[in-house]
Amino acid sequence: MVDARWGRGQTMATDNVADAGNAGNAGRGVIPAGRWDDGGMYESYVGRWSRLVAREFLAWLAMPADADWLDVGCGTGALTQTILAMASPASVRGIDRSPDFIEFARLHTADPRATFAVGDAQALPEPDAVADVAVSGLALNFVPQPELAVAELARVTRPEGIVAVYVWDYAGEMQLMRYFWDAALALNPDDEALDEGKRFPHFAAEGLVQLFTQTGLHQMETRAIDVPTDFRDFDDYWTPFLSGQGAAPGYAMSLSEQQRAKLRESLRSRLPIASDGSISLLARAWAVKARR
Repeated sequence: MVDARWGRGQTMATDNVADAGNAGNAGRGVIPAGRWDDGGMYESYVGRWSRLVAREFLAWLAMPADADWLDVGCGTGALTQTILAMASPASVRGIDRSPDFIEFARLHTADPRATFAVGDAQALPEPDAVADVAVSGLALNFVPQPELAVAELARVTRPEGIVAVYVWDYAGEMQLMRYFWDAALALNPDDEALDEGKRFPHFAAEGLVQLFTQTGLHQMETRAIDVPTDFRDFDDYWTPFLSGQGAAPGYAMSLSEQQRAKLRESLRSRLPIASDGSISLLARAWAVKARR
């Protein structure tokens, strides 16, 4: 399967996951990985929460003003825009393999310090030592060879500059996804291979440290970043899963209407819905930073 985040020919690290998860679902057809081609839909799914994580991440980095930044896997521009708002950068360059996301980021980032380009995280279209800080937010797990991406982040960073990334805690406290997959697998246990918690278990603090260590980065620090994900009501939670943007929404839209209705009602029974209908969850990301 080709993941549009990284372009034609750049597949996700879980190329065969649809076939694996399809073993018990022969009548349903191949389960898609989920599209990455609609910035607005992505924003309603996780983009709105990634902005909260970006703020905590930048406060933790505490970079001085007037730095040159590179944002790899910039997606719809959430982290780039937060850098512009919080870090007083000299420049920010956003790179992503999805032309649709790059266009969305350009249209929604009205600041001359920001530029965007389509490019591969594993072979960045940038010269050596061009950035004071190179970051990647919520994208590393979608790169087929994440060790190459970290090496590229290090290559484009100036000596003693900062390399830093963060990824969702899919197997633990990224609760809006965790509730979804727990409900989905209770209904369809044979689809376990599609669960992002199963697909990306190594993207926690220990795995990120290992990636950075083998790249030769030093003065490493890690932390968990927890942010609230508050939904007005069940529809505010459920509707983004109908967009097809990302793995869980892609899975939801692969189901028949009857199966999707069962999943919806299972989620409704599991979620901590307050008396006023609101739902308060937690989203955790794991972050690591180091010096070049």
